[in-house]
Amino acid sequence: MDTPPPDPRRSSPAVARNRDAILAVLATALPSSGLVLEVASGSGEHALHFARALPALDWQPSDPSAEARRSIAAWIAADPLRNIRAPLDLDAESGLDGITEADAMLCINMVHISPWAATEGLLHGAGRMLRPGAPLCLYGPFRQANRPLAASNLAFDADLKQRDSRWGLRQVEDVDACAQAERLVLDRSMEMPANNLMLIFRRRSD
Repeated sequence: MDTPPPDPRRSSPAVARNRDAILAVLATALPSSGLVLEVASGSGEHALHFARALPALDWQPSDPSAEARRSIAAWIAADPLRNIRAPLDLDAESGLDGITEADAMLCINMVHISPWAATEGLLHGAGRMLRPGAPLCLYGPFRQANRPLAASNLAFDADLKQRDSRWGLRQVEDVDACAQAERLVLDRSMEMPANNLMLIFRRRSD
């Protein structure tokens, strides 16, 4: 008997814990319709959950990892929805070349697990492709000026830097300064569960 091929779908316990809290924010921050580009979609579980909950929006997942794209495609195949597209091979460090426009952008848990150049590329891509007023939503753990880092985030930051010296929790103020150079304005900074933040930037009109 032939052995069935391994299931390419990846699963992250963190997704089940944070997806509804993130969704509650997205429901108020995203436009009522249009294309949402998700950068660094990982397993694809977030994209599928949000596409199911917000059917008036079209979802475009992406990830530079072939393994991640296989997982995303497998999740979509297992639960096909009309408003979610096949995953794209996009690299934030390249400025998201290959996409010309989007009505909104979402990036979950990438900024701290990537070189700073990836954040610069993400913000450059958002400034290039978003229309005035369109949002870029960033979720994850961050450092904030004049606020002590939670013990769990301090340990996480140390672990990230041990794994790769280019990784680590970014300062909100540094991300904001880089965003401003790309014509993005920080509209809201929201406290999220497990010492995370949701940063919502919007493209300036000038």
